[in-house]
Amino acid sequence: MGATRRKFTPQYRRDAARLVIDSGRTARAVADEIGVGEQLLGRWVANERARMEDPPPAVDINERAELERLRAETRSCGWIGSS
Repeated sequence: MGATRRKFTPQYRRDAARLVIDSGRTARAVADEIGVGEQLLGRWVANERARMEDPPPAVDINERAELERLRAETRSCGWIGSS
């Protein structure tokens, strides 16, 4: 018999999407952290952005690289824990 399909509440979907939108982290990183598929979380993010009146712009590749550099720097300085 196959695996039981998981169901997520609308609030859980919105909260998961906001982890991506508000933190600037990748959908892949958040999806791995919360245990859902990257494509599924990507749909939730798209839906949440569509619901928002003035959504923040998506982080582009250069901004993402800078965020990752800053995270690595702060981890190496002991300012934040590794995640």
